[in-house]
Amino acid sequence: MKKYLFLAVLMISAAKVWAEQVVIQTKNTTMVLNVEGNKQPQYVYFGTRLSDYDLQNMQLPRNGRMDAYPAYGMNCPAEAAITMRHADGNMSTVLVADYVDEIEGDGNNREYRIRLVDPVYPVTVDLCYRAVYDEDIIETWTEIQNDEKKPVTLTQFASCSLPIRRGNVWLSHFYGSWANEARLVEEPILAGQKVIKNKDGARNSHTDHAEVMFSLDGKARENSGDVIGAALCYSGNYQLKVETDDTEYHYFFAGINPDNSEYHLKKGETFTTPKVALSFSSCGLSGVSRNFHKWGRKYMLAHGNKERKILLNSWEGVYFDINQKGMDQMMGDIASMGGELFVMDDGWFGDKYPRKTDNSSLGDWVVDKNKLPEGIEGLLRDAKKHGIKFGIWIEPEMTNSVSELYDAHPDWIIKAPKRDAVQGRGGTQLILDMSNPKVQDFVFSVVDNLMTKYPEIDYIKWDANMPILNHGSQYLTMNDQSHLYIEYHRGLEKTCKRIRAKYPDLTIQACASGGGRANWGVLPYFDEFWVSDNTDALQRIYMQWGTSYFFPAIAMASHISATPNHTVFRTTAMKYRIDVAMSGRLGMEIQPKNMTDDEKALCRKAIAEYKQIRPIVQFGDIYRLVSPYDKIGLASLMYVNETKDKSVFFWWKTESFQNEHLPRVKMAGLDANKNYKVHELNRIDLKPMDIEGKVFSGAYLMNHGLEMPYRNEPEWSKKNDWSSRVLLLEAQ
Repeated sequence: MKKYLFLAVLMISAAKVWAEQVVIQTKNTTMVLNVEGNKQPQYVYFGTRLSDYDLQNMQLPRNGRMDAYPAYGMNCPAEAAITMRHADGNMSTVLVADYVDEIEGDGNNREYRIRLVDPVYPVTVDLCYRAVYDEDIIETWTEIQNDEKKPVTLTQFASCSLPIRRGNVWLSHFYGSWANEARLVEEPILAGQKVIKNKDGARNSHTDHAEVMFSLDGKARENSGDVIGAALCYSGNYQLKVETDDTEYHYFFAGINPDNSEYHLKKGETFTTPKVALSFSSCGLSGVSRNFHKWGRKYMLAHGNKERKILLNSWEGVYFDINQKGMDQMMGDIASMGGELFVMDDGWFGDKYPRKTDNSSLGDWVVDKNKLPEGIEGLLRDAKKHGIKFGIWIEPEMTNSVSELYDAHPDWIIKAPKRDAVQGRGGTQLILDMSNPKVQDFVFSVVDNLMTKYPEIDYIKWDANMPILNHGSQYLTMNDQSHLYIEYHRGLEKTCKRIRAKYPDLTIQACASGGGRANWGVLPYFDEFWVSDNTDALQRIYMQWGTSYFFPAIAMASHISATPNHTVFRTTAMKYRIDVAMSGRLGMEIQPKNMTDDEKALCRKAIAEYKQIRPIVQFGDIYRLVSPYDKIGLASLMYVNETKDKSVFFWWKTESFQNEHLPRVKMAGLDANKNYKVHELNRIDLKPMDIEGKVFSGAYLMNHGLEMPYRNEPEWSKKNDWSSRVLLLEAQ
């Protein structure tokens, strides 16, 4: 129902203006804005849920700029969320409240729209908020509309602005690179400006992430303390910025990176910014993570309520050495170990230019008959023979200069005008221009042709191994070249929506040189993402720890691989590799025929046991207990199901010394009044632990914890310097 705020009543000396308190509530949190006609809306509060009494008796913030969406031009020294150049060249914008809409959503969810107008120019901005009630998430975005006679130029267009009261506020964010993604950084917010941004163009999660957490009362703790989490739901270039000046507040801005992306907003056009998901928890970092995981599984992730299959991917096992007999052998091996899906990776395609290495054939999505004389049909037949499903790798947004696609359509690639194209991987890779509708049709056809011809394909691994290295679109006009980064991702989203509309049941993984697309912008169209090309178990503990801050285990592909690891050449124990992989979506990235019988037997046992705990890991609540970044020699976390009658506890040593001293780990998230029976999974010790089969109260486990032996104790010839434990706890 629309509620007009701005019913001005003319009086002799002044106009009376109506004001309203906009209260955005979730189950456990409250956000409050004061909205007054002819003024900029003001943030008043964001935190734990307030009572009606508290809402009526709130203290207003002091010594801060509380504008909900500050515009540039009338207070130039202050950081702005939006800047524009009007059609007549005016650089200033003023945005004041016009009215508020409250819209009922599904269930207890509500949407709020605050209409802002410029008193001089016919431009409007809708501040949009959606309260996702049960999951304690507030989504916010803006819709900017131009009704001037000519285009206006947007030079900055944040999705949101949020003031955060100063104090001892710490920032958690996630830096990295290829094969070292999602590394956690924790640092206090100091005076000045902190900027986190990405300019890759095609992928955005290698160098840093578009998600951050703010700990409001000192260095972050996992299961206590006040924390705000913020995730920009966007697949392209982004910018997160924290401005700290001489006021009492930090000012957080999140949105599309405006660098080289000024946008010409035509008359009548609306520019919608990507949403930012905000969550507050008084239960620490893990509390915010649990909110994002529940929200992600229910509202964002494709098939977030469906268990993921245990798969074997061919890449690390054979790389480009694809052949019919080899694929059949790998399918038989994973089936014999209890796996449910086989995925054939890169190297299966190309006619005129067969794909033998990484320097040719992308775009030519036809079977290489020399490698696969019986084609995809033969692979599907063999998968059915072994009782498993079949999946396939593609990289549909890319091509090579050595390809039939490029020969036919050199005008489809991203290329700076009047310059030679910059080529990437293999010295020949090029990126297709997703702003071009013909390219969108082609990328859709890659999936559509495969699924039309081979409807039994169960899974697609969608890769993207190149950034945008040179700025230029052969489709966009010269005047709109600055739209490239934005239009690329609009085109990608349109294509993904089209694929999902036709193939809603298909499982699709987002891979981008590893973890380059771990973001909530693409995941509505994908079931999971490849965390990293680095499958080393020790380094995966660190990367998966950071990834878990915002993404649930069901989305995190985590595979058992061979040693020495192909990335870091570290040799870790098979049990250790299994115990790390089981904390995510379990899979394998290995050539089974090179495994020993003992290794196969251990994996067979682990796969069977993972099937028992799969619902707990993939749908449970996460409680991170001891961080590997604390450098105390171990890492530990656990998942607890909704009814708190089952839990899985993970404990990994991260280093090994003689006469070492490790802390006893207290558990979390259990029911203090329930009793839990302990059973160790993946046991290799000759003797069970002294806690095996015993029953402990939830209170005891959370207040005291259990002692873990520092070494696994198999037979002498199988001892090694890696130690880990996985415990299943079941209420009695």
